[in-house]
Order: sequence, then C-alpha cells, then structure tokens
Amino acid sequence: MTEYDYEELGLVAGLEIHQQLDTATKLFCNCPTELREPEESTRRFTRYLHPTKSELGEIDDAALEESQVEREFEYLAYDTTCLVEEDDEPPRELDEEALEVALEIAQLLDMTPVDQAHVMRKIVVDGSNTTGFQRTTKIADEGEISTEEGPVGIEDLMLEEESAQRVAETEAGVRYSLDRLGIPLVEIGTKPDISTPEQARDAAERIGMLLRSTGSVKRGLGTIRQDVNISIADGARVELKGVQSLDDIDDIVRNEVRRQARLLEIRDELEARDAEVGDVQDVSAVFADTDSGVIRGALDDGGSAEHSSADTSSGDEPRGKVTAVPLYGFDGLVGAEIQPDRRLGTELSDHAKRHGAGGIFHTDELPAYGVSEEEVTALREAVGADENDAVAIVAAAEGVAESAIEAAAERAETAIHGVPEETRGANQDATSNYLRPLPGAARMYPETDVPPVEPDVTTVEEPELLTEKVERYQAEFDLGEGLAKQVAYGRNMPLFEQAVEDGVDPTLAAGTLESTVTELRRDDVPVEALEDGHFLAVFDLVEDGELAREGVPELLTALAESPDADAAELAEEKGLGSAAEEEVREAVVEVVERNAEQVSEEGMAAFSGLMGECMGALRGKADGDLVSELLREEIQKRA
Repeated sequence: MTEYDYEELGLVAGLEIHQQLDTATKLFCNCPTELREPEESTRRFTRYLHPTKSELGEIDDAALEESQVEREFEYLAYDTTCLVEEDDEPPRELDEEALEVALEIAQLLDMTPVDQAHVMRKIVVDGSNTTGFQRTTKIADEGEISTEEGPVGIEDLMLEEESAQRVAETEAGVRYSLDRLGIPLVEIGTKPDISTPEQARDAAERIGMLLRSTGSVKRGLGTIRQDVNISIADGARVELKGVQSLDDIDDIVRNEVRRQARLLEIRDELEARDAEVGDVQDVSAVFADTDSGVIRGALDDGGSAEHSSADTSSGDEPRGKVTAVPLYGFDGLVGAEIQPDRRLGTELSDHAKRHGAGGIFHTDELPAYGVSEEEVTALREAVGADENDAVAIVAAAEGVAESAIEAAAERAETAIHGVPEETRGANQDATSNYLRPLPGAARMYPETDVPPVEPDVTTVEEPELLTEKVERYQAEFDLGEGLAKQVAYGRNMPLFEQAVEDGVDPTLAAGTLESTVTELRRDDVPVEALEDGHFLAVFDLVEDGELAREGVPELLTALAESPDADAAELAEEKGLGSAAEEEVREAVVEVVERNAEQVSEEGMAAFSGLMGECMGALRGKADGDLVSELLREEIQKRA
C-alpha cells in the first residue's frame, strides 16, 4: 500500500465512537437490553417509511435518496417487545441509569455537561427504527484526550437509542429484529484534530479504554462501532461508517486517503481530456441476440428477483431493458483502481445498486461476461462513443435499468469535478462502498414527547481508569503485569473485583476468569453458559476447603454442561471434593512405591514425572502445593 505524506496532502480526520451501555432497561422504555435469537420471535409486522420535513420545511438529502427506493420493512417482535418499540405508544422519560453512565463518561473525557438536555429526533428512513427517526440528546461538550501525536478535542457526547438489528434481506425489502432497538448508546464525536492514520487508531483506543473503565458498557461484536470522517486538501469530507475493529481504523484512513488522491488524479486527467457525460440511451437492440447470461436473463425475464421495484402497474410481466450512458473522454479511467480491488467503475456500480440493479458493465472491462467484441463495437456506435470514450450499461427490469443508469451517470459527472461529499460503509478489507449523501441539518428536529432533563453531576463519581487498575492489581494483589492487564481490560473485570471483595484469593480469581476460561473455550466447553453465580459458587468451595484448585476446571466444565445444577452437589457427584491430607499421602505413597525402582535410581530427579502421576491419581481432589510437599517427603525417605 502506498504511504503518503499526510501533512503534505492535508489530511484532516475525526472520529465518532458509538458504544452501547450495559443498563438494565432501554433508553425510553422498561424493556430489557438483552439480545434475542430471531427464532424466538413471537410475531411480526411490517412498515413503509417516508421522510418528513424539518421545522424549516426542508427534507434531508440522505433521507430523500433513501426513500426513492421503495421497500417494505419487516420487524421481528418478542415477548419482551413493548408498544414504545413498535411506535404505538409515546416514549417514557430518559433512563436515569443511562444518563448517569453518560455523565461518568463525560468526566473521563474532561467534558462540560449541558445545563439542560433536550431530546431531538434524527430522521432515519432505512427501516432501522420503527418511528422513521432516532431519538438523541446532547449531554456534554468541549472535552479532550491525549494521544502520542498530541491532544485531540472532543466535540460532543450524545446519548441516543440504538437502532434495530438488520437480520436479512427479503424480496420486498429488509427484515429487522427489535431486540436491539432502544438500547442506550453514547456517541462521542472528536474534533477534526487527527492528522495521521496512526493517531486515528491511538485516539480510538484511548476512548475505548475510557469507556470500558466505567464497567457499564456492553462488550462483544457489534456493541461498539467507529465512524471516521476524513478529508484531504482539494478532496471532500467523507464519513466512513461501521468500522467494527480498532485494528482496521488506520488502514481505513489510509485507503480513504488513497481513494481521494486517486480521484483527484482522475479529475485532472478528465479535465485535460475535456471529458463529459452523454445522454442515457436504450441499447437493448444491440444485445438482442447476446450470449451474455446476465444480459440475456434481464431481457427475457425483466431482471432477477432483486429488481422487484420494476414498473408492473399495467399488469404485464416486467420487461427487461439495457440502458447505456456514453462517458466521453473516460476510456481507461473507469477501470482505474482507486482502492485495493475497487475502481472508479465500482463507484458507479455502487450508485446503480442503490436503485435495484445488480451493478454495471463498462467498456474498460469488456468484452467479458459473455459480451462479444462485436457487441462492444456496436454499443460504441449506438451511443456515438469512439476509442477515447467509455460506455457504462445496466441490464435490468425496465424501471430499474433507467433509474440505475441515471445514478451511474450522475456519479460519473461528479468524477469530472473531483471527490464528492458522501457517507460510505466500511468493508471488512478496510475499503469502503457508497451508502448515501452526507446528512444535513434538515434531519434534526425536537422530540416533543420527552421532557428535557437537567444533568446533575454532583452525585457522579469518576471511575478508576483501566490503566490505573492494572497498576493497582499488580501492587495490591501481586498479579503479574500480563495477567493484571488481561483482567483489567477483560469483560470479567467486574466479576473479578466482586470475587476479591468477597475474600477470594486474587490469583485464583484472575487465573480462573482469564486463563482457565480461555483453555476451556479452546476445548469446546460451552463457557458462554457460565454466569457470574457459577464462578462465585466455585470460588466459595475452594475457599471453604471443599474443592481443590486443581478441580476448578473440571467443575466449571460440568457446570457449563449443566448450568442449572448446584455447584456443591455437582462437585460431590463428580468426586471433586477436596481430599484430606491423609488421603493425599496415601495416594502419593502408592505412586512412589509403584515406581520404587525409578526413585531408587533417580532420586529427586524422578519428581516431575511422579508429580503428574500423583495429580492424575487424585483427579483434582488435592491442592498441587500439598501434593508437591508430600511427594518430596516420600522421595527423600527412599533416596
């Protein structure tokens, strides 16, 4: 990957971190914040959403484009779903627990809380909220964090409701699950102070550490998302949404810088060629006898099932069509790579897909896909394109083919002028694809169903940072640096602190919650079935001398497989009760006598091999330190 001089390019970037809070109930109702499986759904309902005007009578561009694709939204409801989530009842007041956590986060970010927090509606018509908008409220502003390359300002901290979870694409639209809708979420926006990919990652890691320091945020895939706003000099502000992993942020920034730099190079070349975009035309006749399976299918069947928005109002079967747009002066540039495995043609295709098409073909890649050289020549002639020009085509149901090629043509027109402002989606390979235009101020308006609140910071205590916990665990509990960091940054940190507070040996608690659980997971033990109560019960048995430490893995395995069982009863059933010293000595003597010849010849050198045999004979019923002590005594007697 080409590494640019980011200062010379004028890179400016900012972050938006979205983090779910681990509260008991949702932000505007009393429903639980636990995720459910789609199979647990008890009923379904459908909605169609349309954009509304702001208080000034304006419609947001992003919402308007989203609404141009007619889709049905299906929602999975559960036995815990309430009328608020279905938008059949007004929302409750802002959740107090969520507000308190948000204020804790504000303190950690050195932010100033607002005097009065007003809930706003943010228009969202992609189906991710049954209401057609997302409720959000500003809690604090003007903060700062430190990074190795300098401070990064924090613009604002918003408390808002999480969107519904996208489950599947359907023939009519999209299916969502309502279990996630309404989970409290904080959105942290930085100022555009970030100037390198490394600083972007550093800032995200710092914010993530501060969030986890509260002990009140959800953990796991999808519970935290990073959006990155990026621009370079002569480029444009682009919002990259949905970066799932911190490890991807620096590569996301690098690839977007490369994309904008390449688009500017393409712009300069197009200007030098006096490039322009021609008129959209119907070229179906060119492909009347085509051997291309994709085009043939579109002409014969009116496109595939994904093109269900075709015009069928007359009652006839949807008709297929091939539409084209000549791109004068674009030859060789539509196929120019602007990101790894993504080209300018991919950008045109992204826009066409928004209107139901499967994508586009263009002459920089043809003949291919069953399209012949003769058809390419005829296509050029039909639209008046010569060897210096390119042609893009869409084959789909009639209505789709027309709107999709128009969208591709508009994106080609934009390429002549440079980099468009837009919202893009982050891909797993750290590239991105077009989603929609950047939203504007017209998408926000006041929420009249929820009264404003006055945040009270006097009762909010600033939590201990994870970095400080690591140092404390080393000093107070004598944990090694590695284990201390594992525990402090791990999702079981609150359980560890509870166990230690209850009198459990810190080394036992830390080793079990981190190392032992990891080993059991690798052995395919269903550790996700283990709850806090299981661990605390096992720790109590060890502390009471009823279970040896060596029996902990076996008992946790048994509890994971039978989570409703009682830990003490299961330990007894499995024969895991802690053996008395005399019983342990008898087992050790038996092992030593069985290996008398080896002990006589090797003396204490036989210890390691016999230790394993003793532990196996006792099956976790004795503490390793006791077994070691008694084994050494017996070997010395016979040496």
